[in-house]
Amino acid sequence: MDNHNQSYWIPLSDLMTGLMMVFMLIAVTFMLRVEQTTTLVVKEYEETKNDLAQALQKEFAKDLKQWNAELLGDMTIRFDDPDVLFDTGSYEVKPAFKEILKDFIPRYIALTSSKKYRSSIKEIRIEGHTSKKWSSGQDKKTAYIKNMRLSQERAQSMLEYILSLPSLVKHEEWMQKHFTSSGFSSSRPILNDNKSVNDDRSQRVEFVIVTNAESRMDEIAKEIKNING
Repeated sequence: MDNHNQSYWIPLSDLMTGLMMVFMLIAVTFMLRVEQTTTLVVKEYEETKNDLAQALQKEFAKDLKQWNAELLGDMTIRFDDPDVLFDTGSYEVKPAFKEILKDFIPRYIALTSSKKYRSSIKEIRIEGHTSKKWSSGQDKKTAYIKNMRLSQERAQSMLEYILSLPSLVKHEEWMQKHFTSSGFSSSRPILNDNKSVNDDRSQRVEFVIVTNAESRMDEIAKEIKNING
């Protein structure tokens, strides 16, 4: 009887051990694939970012200073001269800035929507940023809400003006799929070297490029969650 039980349990034990090894092999294989994919996505993002940043620098290097603009390391182009952009408390784009946009935007769109980069770009976001300067004297919550409304209206006004440019008609469909506008109130101020807020520079407009790398990383995270769940 004991011999019969022993001959039964040993094969079952071997079966469970074998199944455990199979599951471990599947898990290890999956994690290796995830690691390889993640590494590839990060590498592609870094290469795209560096390449596109160099292309933007080459295209606009001679113009940025006279536009009072700068190209940041994350491919963002920032315009931060409040005397050129908008009147205090207004969301109407000033004539001087419209002239800059007539030169900047067609070249910017031609580059970002080109065959070389279009598959890597998920979104181009026009961001409006304000400072607390014009709403001083009000409580923080009221000032924040008013600045949020103003920053959103400025970003929207920018988007509407850009879409109205006759020179961009051929890019209209691509722009409608990729261009968005957002306002951030005074929540992301520009700081001076001594960490104090620079109210003038904080009143700015930024063109932010969002690549597909973030979406691909989200997909990888979802795969991992499904496996673990």
